[in-house]
Amino acid sequence: MSMSLLKVKSVAPLPEDPSMQYRMVHGYRRAYLRAGKGPVLLLIHGIGACSDTWREIIPELARDYTVIAPDLLGHGRSDKPRADYSVAAYANAMRDLLSVLDIERATVVGHSLGGGVAMQLAYQYPERCERLVLVSTGGVCPEVHPLLRFIAAPNADLVLPLLRVPGIRELGHLVFELQARLGTDLGRDAENLLRIFDALPDTTARRAFVRTLRSVVDWRGQAITMLDRCYLTRGMPTLLVWGERDPIIPVKHGRIAHEAMPGSRLELFKDAGHFPHQTEPARFAAVLREFLGSTATSSYSVGAWREALRRGQLETRTLGSSEHGLRAPAAPAVAPAATASAAG
Repeated sequence: MSMSLLKVKSVAPLPEDPSMQYRMVHGYRRAYLRAGKGPVLLLIHGIGACSDTWREIIPELARDYTVIAPDLLGHGRSDKPRADYSVAAYANAMRDLLSVLDIERATVVGHSLGGGVAMQLAYQYPERCERLVLVSTGGVCPEVHPLLRFIAAPNADLVLPLLRVPGIRELGHLVFELQARLGTDLGRDAENLLRIFDALPDTTARRAFVRTLRSVVDWRGQAITMLDRCYLTRGMPTLLVWGERDPIIPVKHGRIAHEAMPGSRLELFKDAGHFPHQTEPARFAAVLREFLGSTATSSYSVGAWREALRRGQLETRTLGSSEHGLRAPAAPAVAPAATASAAG
């Protein structure tokens, strides 16, 4: 990777984008991209990013689908209040945005933190989710890059304002450039990570970033897991996409989640890191299209969901210690929580 590729323009603040649309929800401005017509795809970005992460694949998907790509609260062009930035709150926000846009159901695609939000949305509101696509998703196991653990640690936010000191930002760029030149896994994602890094000197964006991160990560690693509820995705068409050289959330998390999610598919991108949808956008779009075309949308049954919850409590085996949690739960032998219907 040449040094010119790492000259990333600051995204703090982001300029107004004429292709963005805005809605007020609960008194806060929510920004989102909308394109195309047809069945709805909801694309949820990761922490510190925004809807721009999907720009290369939106035109391809919009040929046959309605694509909704929001900026999460605290990110991008959406408002950044002192608010609840938990995964559950973000799931509620996605439901509310869909409701405001008169959208009843969608295939939900989430990257990193957005994958955790997508999984939480499917858990809290399974009747709103037709399919689930998790890209390098968080919320599987505690392991995460040490840098995120450091930022999430107590009082680390006292150090982050130093990014505004002259020379510190340039030093950060040099570190990423060196990683790229050495061909490390972190360097493979340097361009995308620099976009997040460049937003941190902005006080409002930084505070939202830290609040969001601390809702899911502490100094020991990821503090939440979806493994104990993965059995509920039985009957929900699910695709997992991972870069084999992911330095942020290791690819083994993808394999563990795949084992825990009955009937799921796992697609590995050999030369990609944490951003496979940006590293190989054409392949990612093709994989997503094939998944959409070859699976039926799920339907929701209150009775089946209730039975799955009851039997799941009895038949899910222990996940291991709270520190490591690397064993996937066994799928309960019950009727699925969501059953496949005719493709829509």
